[in-house]
Amino acid sequence: MSSDQDQRMGARHSLHRQPASENQTISTPIAFNDTSVLVLGGGNFGTCLADHLAAMGNEVTIYARDQKVVDGINNDHHNVKYMKDVVLTDTLKATSQLEDGAAIQAATVIIFSIPTQHLRDILAKTKPFVTKSHLTIFVNKGIEIHSGKLPCDIVEEVWGKEIGECATYLSGPSFAMEVVKRQPTCVSVASRVKERALRAQAVFHAPHFRVYDCDDVIGVEVAGALKNVIALAAGACAGLGFQQNARAAIITRGLAEIMRVGVKLGADPLTFSGLAGVGDLFLTAQSEKSRNYTVGFRLGRGEKLDYVLETLGSVAEGVETTKAAYELCHKIGVESPVCDAVYSVLFGGVDVKEAVKTLMSRDPHAEFHGLDLGASKK
Repeated sequence: MSSDQDQRMGARHSLHRQPASENQTISTPIAFNDTSVLVLGGGNFGTCLADHLAAMGNEVTIYARDQKVVDGINNDHHNVKYMKDVVLTDTLKATSQLEDGAAIQAATVIIFSIPTQHLRDILAKTKPFVTKSHLTIFVNKGIEIHSGKLPCDIVEEVWGKEIGECATYLSGPSFAMEVVKRQPTCVSVASRVKERALRAQAVFHAPHFRVYDCDDVIGVEVAGALKNVIALAAGACAGLGFQQNARAAIITRGLAEIMRVGVKLGADPLTFSGLAGVGDLFLTAQSEKSRNYTVGFRLGRGEKLDYVLETLGSVAEGVETTKAAYELCHKIGVESPVCDAVYSVLFGGVDVKEAVKTLMSRDPHAEFHGLDLGASKK
């Protein structure tokens, strides 16, 4: 797609963002029909976003490896593995074919809803077919274990800077089941290229799904990854029987920890007070709907990690992220007591109660100790 085409798409998308009429309800998106979307990943979040965009009048295809998922979406409008009780938009299609590149070449928008630990592989497979004209939107959260890199770094490394810097990253408090039910949701989308962030905003924006643009890719990525680690800690506190004081303390001190890491890497401190920061952290670390909170809660109740993960039924990226975050924090010299405590429980064999005791027995210091605002690039 040329720059002229980019401008025309932006103009068409602006029609989509007109205010809803008096007769429209919050569950009725404003449709437009000029976008062909490919969603890579048939899990909860990929499915809910695909359904959201299909309901807005877009041509949407989900790529999933599981043929049963593909057949269920195509034949019965159900994802038989995730969201089994949800009837999906009848125009939504699915495919298990990606290697020939046809699905990618037919799309104008590609959404990556792939676990971070598998992102590099899927980027390599798509590299021969992805061009700068594609609007690429990444919704995964985490840190790659073996490299300590964020998704945005992996994208530029595999695809190259010219295409990678145009990528966009969507994050914020958005449980998939609430999105698919058209319940009010607000998220952020970040890109290093303003025009791309605005295009991604226009693609998703609807009366029930507000999207705010920003340019702080690092901040959005760090917040999205580390909030899952803090959610594990918050869940563990609840599992031990601690009530609201302890949970508030974990969330607040966890946010300070996230800020320290983000600012050290060059993020804007304000990002962490927004939807991708405190918004997503509050959602993930407060709700039984959160997979990471649930893992922590069950660990706090005394269950073993292997059994919890085996019976969870879906991916809790916070477990793998904890390992990568622990190594990253020590590498860049950022104090991370909550992350250290979670790591000690998950991978060091430390009892949850002992980890809490160690965390609470630390020497006192200033509340914003270790937060170097001079490190931010903003």
